[in-house]
This record gives sequence, C-alpha cells and structure tokens, in this order.
Amino acid sequence: MKVLVIGAQGMLGSDLVTALNDKFETAGKDIDDFDITDKAGSRDAIIDIDPAVVINTAAFTDVDGCESDEKQAFLVNAQGVKNIAEICREMRIKLIHISTDYIFDGKKGEPYLEGDQPGPLSVYGRSKLMGEEYVKTILSDFLIIRTQWLYGKRGKNFVKTVLKLAKKQKELTMVNDQVGSPTFTMDLSGAIIALLESFSEGIFHVSNEGYCTWYQFAGEILKLTGFDNVNLVPISSEKFARPAVRPHFSKFNCKKFKEVTGKTMRPWSEALANYLKYEIDC
Repeated sequence: MKVLVIGAQGMLGSDLVTALNDKFETAGKDIDDFDITDKAGSRDAIIDIDPAVVINTAAFTDVDGCESDEKQAFLVNAQGVKNIAEICREMRIKLIHISTDYIFDGKKGEPYLEGDQPGPLSVYGRSKLMGEEYVKTILSDFLIIRTQWLYGKRGKNFVKTVLKLAKKQKELTMVNDQVGSPTFTMDLSGAIIALLESFSEGIFHVSNEGYCTWYQFAGEILKLTGFDNVNLVPISSEKFARPAVRPHFSKFNCKKFKEVTGKTMRPWSEALANYLKYEIDC
C-alpha cells in the first residue's frame, strides 16, 4: 500500500515518513513541490503518485500569526483541506487529517471527548475546525486525528525554546494556567500507523498520557537537562499577553484510541526523557 504524506518536511511529517517507511511504500511532499491551496497542482501530484492513503500534516500552525493573517489561515487550514478532501473523494483515496485541541474553548473542566462541542477561541482554531468540517462533509472514508502540544526533532518547538533560553538566562517565566498533554511526534506517528492498520474511521483524540501546565512542562525539561540553576517563575496567561487566546484546559480523553487499537500512549514525561536523550542535542 502506498501512502502519501503532505507536509513531509515538517516536525510531524518528517517523523511520520520515517515511521511509515518501515511498513509501507511512502511518498513525501512539502510546500516546495505540493501546495494544498493549489487544487489543480495538488490533483496532478496525487494522480502521479497514485496513493491508497493521503495523510495531511500541512497547516498554517503559527497560532499568533494566524491572528494577523486570517485570510492565509483559512486559505491553508480550511480551503486547502477542502481541496485535498475533494481530490481524495474523486480518486477514492482514504484521507487522514491532523487537527488540534485548539478547536475547543477549554471551559469543559475535564478531558475532551471526540464528540464534545467545539468552541475555538482563535483564528487558528476556527480555521482548523472549518478544515475538519470540510473533511466530514466531503468524505465518508476519513480519519481526523486531533492532537496537542507537539514537539519533535525537526523545526521549532517549546522544548528547544526553553533550552535555548536556559542557556542565556538565569530566570524564565512560564504560563501556569494552561493545561494540556505534551506529545512527542514519534509517538504520534506510531499512533497514526496503528489507526491506519486497524482500518479506523472517524475522529480520534491522540496525545501522550498525563497532563501538565507549560510551567510544569518547562520545569521537567530543565530538570532532565541539568539546568537546575535556572529560576522558573509561574505567571498567568493574562500577564503573558499574546495575540491569540489559548484554551485553559484542553486535555484529551484518549479512551477511543485505546479501545480501537489496543495501544496506550506512554506518559508525556517518559516520552520527553526519551526525546531529550536520543533525539536532540542539548
């Protein structure tokens, strides 16, 4: 079976291609040679590759940047997804689309289930939700995998940012009122493959087990990398003003994933330790 990964040079896409190569014939495309906002070009590329499955990891993921460029956010995260969904319907291809916890408002007070009512607080969240709606409306054979707080070897991420700052500063301030689950892209890649191999359809929540605040996440990063001399100061979201509003509690309930695949994602702290030991030069 041939699988096409769109966004193959990104943080998740690159790890996903590596993981898929062990089991499937895999093709990877990125923005330089595959622009999802160009429907005709995308169609030609997909016809040429002729995959059985398309996995879309491409997105405008700069959450704050989306606030200042709403048109581009919806062009990529909504219209681009619509283009791919329509092409997959035409060619009878299964689509796996990656989405986000930011489609929720974080006010539920307990982990979100797949069927919970969305309520995005930001342009990014609204554009990603519209992308989901296009997939659900256009296709019958699809997987929407919502995830959160990703970090991996390629590209920018929170772990790398904390380590970069820790090398220069003796004190760091971190938000302590936003809760979620840090998720390692290699672990997520394995989960995507498990869902693919189980012929799953519909929406799934997937993240590493457990949850924390950004402050706690940063504290674990510093502890594991020996930056004990750095003073970590908790602050509220209000004091760390950013253009896009983030949900305060967006933890996922991943029970459906466990029941369907028989697999459980490892704890986020264990995944982080593995990442820091083997995947990144600290």
